[in-house]
Amino acid sequence: MRLHRNLVYTTIDSLNAIFNEGEYADKVVARALKKDKRWGSADRKFVAETIYEIVRWKRLYAEIAEVKEPFDRDNLWRVFAVWAVLRGYTIPDWTQLQGTPERKIKGRFDELSKNRRLKESIPDWMDELGVKELGEEKWAKEIHAQNQPAKVILRVNTLKTTKEKLRAILMDLNIETEYLKDQADALVLKERANVFLTDAFKQGLFEVQDASSQLVAPLLDVKPGMRVVDACAGAGGKTLHLASLMENKGQLIAMDLYESKLKQLKLRAKRNSAFNIEYRIIDSTKVIKKLQEKADRVLIDAPCSGLGVLKRNPDAKWKLQPEFIDNIRKVQSEVLESYSRMVKPGGKLVYATCSVLPSENQDQIKRFLTTDAGKNFTFVKDEKILASESGFDGFYMALLERKQ
Repeated sequence: MRLHRNLVYTTIDSLNAIFNEGEYADKVVARALKKDKRWGSADRKFVAETIYEIVRWKRLYAEIAEVKEPFDRDNLWRVFAVWAVLRGYTIPDWTQLQGTPERKIKGRFDELSKNRRLKESIPDWMDELGVKELGEEKWAKEIHAQNQPAKVILRVNTLKTTKEKLRAILMDLNIETEYLKDQADALVLKERANVFLTDAFKQGLFEVQDASSQLVAPLLDVKPGMRVVDACAGAGGKTLHLASLMENKGQLIAMDLYESKLKQLKLRAKRNSAFNIEYRIIDSTKVIKKLQEKADRVLIDAPCSGLGVLKRNPDAKWKLQPEFIDNIRKVQSEVLESYSRMVKPGGKLVYATCSVLPSENQDQIKRFLTTDAGKNFTFVKDEKILASESGFDGFYMALLERKQ
């Protein structure tokens, strides 16, 4: 297998932006893929997958290469050389790769892979936290699963098409998909493809949404004509799912602290032909008070550590800090107590996170049910989804019902 200079240079530039300039990997990859219009799909695939792989295994590769952060360009080349040797590439005689110690790299890989923190390439504090919350055996399986590349899952927009029709449209484009058992609106890509370039995407026939995330909106049990609040809507993946389940009938209020996210949602909603959505920025407590006891359903897709979605956001391993998780638990508690007041008697609430930590999930629900606001609710059921068991993202969702 040969390496191509322009693709590798783009990869090195991208790694520099992620590791040294604090940029997010998904944004950097999106920019890198637009760099050269002459690149074919194999070239773009090489760039995207190589960047993500090196980000995912940063700690292990840096240890093998015997370099420390901050990485200068020479160090980035040494890390890249480790990746190339372990992937079986022929090392070219470029100046930056001269003297690559191939046998030493393979030997160090075998030796260092005996240590889980290096083998799974995670910070020490994250490994300690995972063991503390999930136990040694479960955490070892989970972090291993979180290091596998994520599958691409589509959610069919039932406002515009059916699963069968979309599958046929994609088949005509040589994009093969499979149905997913027990998931009404999901299609799984057999091989990765840039589905965002298809007319089917531009026409709003589908969104990209992980299979675990697609379970959240149905749990809320919405019906056409209801008043539904998505209290932490963000860019609106679950909002759009709720709109389709409501068949565009009723009132769907999408709320968020950030206007920029709601602007993104507006664009997506237009493409999806989701017309029953209202947008409200949470710029004061009045926004919540106005809806007190007025919603049939409330979704709290709470801010979280994201420790269930490392397979699609591997750079989060290096950006997350322990103090952030301590702070986010406090935010989750406050959000639950405040936003739950919007549920009317007899109404339902779903609390969800994309974390696998009990302290962000079932422990939050247990604590909430002992508070003044929580005493008005009955726990109905919850789902704890681990990547190691499902093959998809790690997620948590709990359904509560407000007492009459």
